[in-house]
Amino acid sequence: MRSRQAWTMLVLSVMAGGAATVLAAGWLGERSSAAMVPVVVASRDVEAGQQIDAAMLQAVNWPRDARLQGSFAEPGELGGRVLRTALARGEPVLEAKLAPAGTRGGLSAVIEPGRRAITVKVNEVVGVAGFALPGNYVDVLLSTQDDSANAQMVSRIVLERILVLAVAQEAGRDETRPKVVSAVTLEVTPQQAERLDLARNVGQLSLVLRNQIDRSVVAGGGISKADLLRAAGSEPAARALVAAPRATVRSSTGGEPARPASPAEPTLTQVEIIRGVLKSSAAFEEGSRLHAR
Repeated sequence: MRSRQAWTMLVLSVMAGGAATVLAAGWLGERSSAAMVPVVVASRDVEAGQQIDAAMLQAVNWPRDARLQGSFAEPGELGGRVLRTALARGEPVLEAKLAPAGTRGGLSAVIEPGRRAITVKVNEVVGVAGFALPGNYVDVLLSTQDDSANAQMVSRIVLERILVLAVAQEAGRDETRPKVVSAVTLEVTPQQAERLDLARNVGQLSLVLRNQIDRSVVAGGGISKADLLRAAGSEPAARALVAAPRATVRSSTGGEPARPASPAEPTLTQVEIIRGVLKSSAAFEEGSRLHAR
């Protein structure tokens, strides 16, 4: 009798425990689902300037408290939109990363509002040996002749911290290997476009690669050929003095030119050198090499 009651109590306990587990799991599931919201993310890597289609996107559960501002809940909301920046797989699609609605794909979608894109010809040297890649910042250096009477060569930075939009016909910003190309497209303001267009017609342009987080602006005055030579100190003048011919001295009677006075015979100092059982001597004057005897 007692064993039958014990078994009955055991069965009832197991049933009660199972019911409690099922109810708890359901309650936790409801709470977890209520705390998640759908967010559209990229299903694969997508380049900047591409037009979005359904195959590029998918909706995933995202914590409600951590939902990003400007995110989307349904992939259908993004049909036909164009990306301004590249997206990695699993990265949320945000309004800030999209071009305005109605924008067509291509490089024009990547340009910031109020700015322009201008292309300049480069070579291996001008293009920083191919290290100026999309997404990098460069300074533009101009080398030309000034308007002075001597028409001296001058070099000066005319534009600073200019964004590289594309090299050749590629705008992808995932590349890290250098590429030697014939043209680089830069993002500039309308005023900078005017300066750059004039600069490339009056002289030779060079790109100066700079750190991406360096926002400093250095308004340099440039350097001329005279400044460059002056920076070497008095060395050019000393060389000219050494290379100058010796002056001819004429006699007071108007006859044949008199020979220049011979310099005084230098005074030599004798030095006796003893090496073991060998004995020798040498003579030298100050500032000159030894004259062994």
